[in-house]
Parts: sequence; structure tokens; C-alpha cells
Amino acid sequence: MEQQGDVLLYQSNDNGEIVAEGGVIQMSNGLETSAYLSLFGGQEQDDGRENNPHNWWGNLGETPDRQYRSETQYLLRSIPSVPANLRRIEDAARKDLGWMLSTGVASELAVEASMPALNTVRIAINVNGDTALEFTENWRAEI
Repeated sequence: MEQQGDVLLYQSNDNGEIVAEGGVIQMSNGLETSAYLSLFGGQEQDDGRENNPHNWWGNLGETPDRQYRSETQYLLRSIPSVPANLRRIEDAARKDLGWMLSTGVASELAVEASMPALNTVRIAINVNGDTALEFTENWRAEI
């Protein structure tokens, strides 16, 4: 059986998961996996600064426009879980997903962050006005 696309990753309480049924891994032809990796696939201690010693090892041979920085992931572990910080999360997510605009994958990108529960953030992403992606993550800043 030939499978095409990307392995579908989804967010769970303990990070990314895949679905395997009958020995077959669920795949996706959409943007879910690349968006997930952009937001949560880098090094947790990488704050997005250039020459950060905590930059993800997979970025070392890549040009800056092809690096996973995952500033969103970093902020969710480093700033307080308060509504005032939702704008910072949105800005980080737009930055992490900026490659979609710069490469032409998307012509429009909208990001909205909300707090559906205590210490939880929901990041809703709309690509080109017709593709909706949503990630719910624990906000576990250790301050």
C-alpha cells in the first residue's frame, strides 16, 4: 500500500501524536503537519534570536527562511498564562508560520489565540480564507 503526503501530526497533552490503524499511519495532503512543526517542532529553549545556542540542531545547515524556530512553543513555556500575553502568542505564531507567505504557499494568514481553559491556549489559523487549522496546547510556563 502506497501512502502519499505527510504523516498527520496532531497536538495532544504530551506533544505530537500520530494515528495508526491496522498498521497504517494516517497521512495528510494539507498544511496540518507543516503548521504543527512550525509552531511546536523546534527546540523548546530557542527564543527565536539569531545565534541562540539553543537553536534546534536541524536548523544548523538550513538557510534562515527554512529553519524551524518555534517561538510559539518557547513562549508557552516562558511567559505567564494571562490574557494579556495572547497577542504575543499570536505574533509568534504568525512569525513561525511566515514561511507560508514568503514561499507563496499562502497569500493570506490570520492567527487568533484564545484561552479556552486554565493554562490552555487555542491557536486558530486561517490560511487563504478557506483552510482552518487549530491547535490546543498546555500553557506551562515555569515562572
